[in-house]
Amino acid sequence: MTWLPVEFVHPPHVVIPDGGGHRLRPISGMDAPLDYPAVMGSRERLWSVFGPAWGWPSATMSYEANLADLERHAAEIEAHESFNYTIESEDRTALRGCVYIDPPEKPGADAEISWWVVDEEVGGALERALDVFVPAWIAADWPFERPRFIGRDLSWEEWLKLPDASSG
Repeated sequence: MTWLPVEFVHPPHVVIPDGGGHRLRPISGMDAPLDYPAVMGSRERLWSVFGPAWGWPSATMSYEANLADLERHAAEIEAHESFNYTIESEDRTALRGCVYIDPPEKPGADAEISWWVVDEEVGGALERALDVFVPAWIAADWPFERPRFIGRDLSWEEWLKLPDASSG
């Protein structure tokens, strides 16, 4: 993909400073047993955020559909098309959210980044740590000059109103 330099190597594991031992790592299908309950346990709030843009997560999303989605994300990571990092607990027994790093769908940015945490972490130390860490991590370790932090720089509603990059 032209959105990343050919020689770029994405970080495989990243400890979240002040995140209570949580870390980021690329998601895979093997995460489905932890991802599915995390997503569905926070589904109503996640739908209110991501539903209008991504149609995710639907109320009827099955475990198998979730597994297929994670396997698609893993293939996209391998191909450097987009990146989905799971936020895993220090003991690696719980998935607490995800960070998405995608090529831009809308003009004015060279990457679009968003993240979520499970309902129990909303407004807590982990979410606050991510809000500080993710932009700094992107600036330090990723080759972007104009990243857009959807849900932070601008709301999802504002993002949806932007023209598509292809019509830009």
